[in-house]
Amino acid sequence: MKIHEYQAKEIFSRYSIPVTNETLCYTVDEVAAAAQKLGMPVVVKAQVHAGGRGKAGGVKLVRTIEEARAAAGKILGMDIKGYTVGKVLVAQGVKFNSEFYVGLTIDRNSKSVIFMASAEGGVEIEEVAKENPDAIYKFVIDPDLGMSDFLARKIAFKLFRDMSLVKQAVDLFRKLYQIFIDTDASLVEINPLVVTNDGKLLALDGKMNFDDNALYRQPEIEAINEPTEDEKKEIAAKNSGLTYIRLDGNIGCMVNGAGLAMATMDVIKYFGGNPANFLDIGGSSSPQKVIDAMNLLLSDKNVKVIMINIFGGITRCDDVARGLITALDQMKVNIPIVIRLSGTNAEEGLRIIKEKNLPTVGSLSEAAQEAIRLVN
Repeated sequence: MKIHEYQAKEIFSRYSIPVTNETLCYTVDEVAAAAQKLGMPVVVKAQVHAGGRGKAGGVKLVRTIEEARAAAGKILGMDIKGYTVGKVLVAQGVKFNSEFYVGLTIDRNSKSVIFMASAEGGVEIEEVAKENPDAIYKFVIDPDLGMSDFLARKIAFKLFRDMSLVKQAVDLFRKLYQIFIDTDASLVEINPLVVTNDGKLLALDGKMNFDDNALYRQPEIEAINEPTEDEKKEIAAKNSGLTYIRLDGNIGCMVNGAGLAMATMDVIKYFGGNPANFLDIGGSSSPQKVIDAMNLLLSDKNVKVIMINIFGGITRCDDVARGLITALDQMKVNIPIVIRLSGTNAEEGLRIIKEKNLPTVGSLSEAAQEAIRLVN
C-alpha cells in the first residue's frame, strides 16, 4: 500500500520530524488562497502515487498568486504515468544549500531493515543506484538493537561534518526508524532532506509504503488507502480466492500454483514473449474461480492472447475445463486462447475442451510458443 506525500509528512510531523508548512488543495481557487496564506514563494506539487513528478511537470515553484493559479490549472487534471492529478500540495518555499537522500526498507539478503543514505538527494534514487551505486551508503539495522545512537551517528558522519547537523541527523534518523517499525512500513524515504540556509534539517518530500499483510493491525493507515485500479483488481481477486498481479505484457496467464505461475512467465520470456500478469487460481479451483479469473484477464486491454496452464494435483482439470466453458458461454471473448492441461482428470478436461473446438497443446513450451505466435 502507498500513501501520498502529504500523508507521509503528516506522519513525520507526529514524530516531530521537521517538514514544510503546507496545505492540500483540490481547486485553483484553493491553491490561490493557500499561496496567499503561506506567503510567496510556494511550490505546487501534484499528489499521485508515482515518481518522477518533477520531470512530468507536476512540481512548480511559483512566486506570485497569478503564477500559482496558472501552475494549478496545468497540474490539476494532468496525467502522470497513468495517474490523473486530482489534488495538489501547496508548500512554503524554502531556501536551502544542500540536498540528501535517506530511506529505510527491508533487505531480504540480511533479513533486516536497511538504512540507506546518500549525499546525492533531490533526484530519483534509482538513477543514482544505477549510475553511481557507491554514492549510496547502506547500513543493516540489527532488529534486537534497533537504531542505536552509535549507528545513527555513524550514518550522520557519512553525510555531514558540522556537529550541529550530525546531532539533528541522529535524532531524525532514530525517529525515522521508529516510524518504520511502528507503522509496519515497507519503505520510508525523505528525498530530499535539505539543509536550510539557517542550518536546519528539513524534510522537503516524503514517501511511505506499507506491508499489505500488516494492515489489519494498522487501522489508521488502512483508512487512508486509495487503491489504484490495478490494486482494486488485486483486492477483488484476493476476495475471490485468486492471486493476481498485473504486469506490462500482452499474454494473459491463468495458472494453478505460484511456482508453476512463475515458471510459466519464465518460459514465455524465454521464447521472447511478455506475460501480462501473474494469476494463480489456487490449488483447489471451482468453476467459479475460473470464471472470475477470465473476467480479470479480459479486463486488461493489453491482453491479446490468454494462455491457460494447469497441472492437476489437488486441482482437477475437468473442473477448470467446465469453468472455462461456463465463462466463455457467459462473456464475449474475442481474443485467442491457448490451453494446456495435465495431471488429475486431464483426459476428461481435454475432452470437454475439444467438444467446444478450443485449441489445446501438450506441453508448457508449446503453449508459450503458440501464444507468442498468436500475438504476433
